[in-house]
Amino acid sequence: MGTKRVTIQDIARKTGYSKTAVSFAFNCPSRISEAAVEKILSAAKELDYIPDPMARNFSLGKHMALGFLLPQKAGTSLGNPYIHSVIKGIAAECQSKGYMLTLIPPLHSSVQEAVKNATVDGIITIGIEIDRSLRGILRRRGMPIVAIDGSEDDEAISSVSIDDEGAAEMQMLKVLERGHRKIAVITLPGDAYSSSSAKPGSTLEKRKAGYAKALKQYSMTLSDVTLLSSDTTIMAGRKAAESILSSFTPTCFVSMSDAVAMGIQEVLSERKMDDVSVIGFDGIEEEEYRTQYLTTIVQSGSEKGRVSAQMLLAMIEDRQSPVMHRTVEYSFQEGRTLGWI
Repeated sequence: MGTKRVTIQDIARKTGYSKTAVSFAFNCPSRISEAAVEKILSAAKELDYIPDPMARNFSLGKHMALGFLLPQKAGTSLGNPYIHSVIKGIAAECQSKGYMLTLIPPLHSSVQEAVKNATVDGIITIGIEIDRSLRGILRRRGMPIVAIDGSEDDEAISSVSIDDEGAAEMQMLKVLERGHRKIAVITLPGDAYSSSSAKPGSTLEKRKAGYAKALKQYSMTLSDVTLLSSDTTIMAGRKAAESILSSFTPTCFVSMSDAVAMGIQEVLSERKMDDVSVIGFDGIEEEEYRTQYLTTIVQSGSEKGRVSAQMLLAMIEDRQSPVMHRTVEYSFQEGRTLGWI
């Protein structure tokens, strides 16, 4: 027979206080006297009482957890080291505020089903279109949401982003300024769970608009470059490079993802194609990837994660909080992978 679980009823019996007072001692000590709190907590320690987190959360009316909705299947999402940086930023803020972080992969390939079943107080997304059906679920659940890389034009969803159009224009201008005209652009995959094509306010479309602005300054258009969509993993980058090189040898690969750029660089190194340039986008912060060699556009994933978690926690505490749009900085990192023609 196992040892009987100690309950708040046992503590109430030992201290002479009501179960309500015992609950207040753990969840809202300001509601009772300091002497009562001290006596109750002392008895709990003596009885080796371990609070039931589900009961505690029920009494608080919260799960004490934030959800991070993965943009694609777990294996693909977590294969992108940039996502690791975002998760670290969210996790650090959760830890400081006593919240757990729950990673939410799509359930049966459905973001809607995942959100319906998530035991969290609010959700952070990245790279996912917040469509009408998802908005309806969030509204019915009364669940706040913050979209990393969301649209600043969306008056209903708070967001954290960079100026993706400006950053992409900077990225392409660096390539064009160095004389490259035979260019292959490896784009983001778009929204894996959206039923429609990329919408005008999406990160993908904003970056393509930035490329178009840069190309126009050199009397070129997007039709003058080779475009290929790719998942954001190193292996996907390898496959993208092999696909492009099977029919065309660019002087420069422009990638919307550092993970993809790393895969491309691996293929170029193996083929000893040192004269072909690569420029990435993200500025991966994970030390084990040692990406300082990579020429790239730097945006801080951990900063995006931290800011989005701060915003979401504020919305959980005050459901009347207004919709907010926060922008973080980006910069150009000179590495060794973008040469001159």
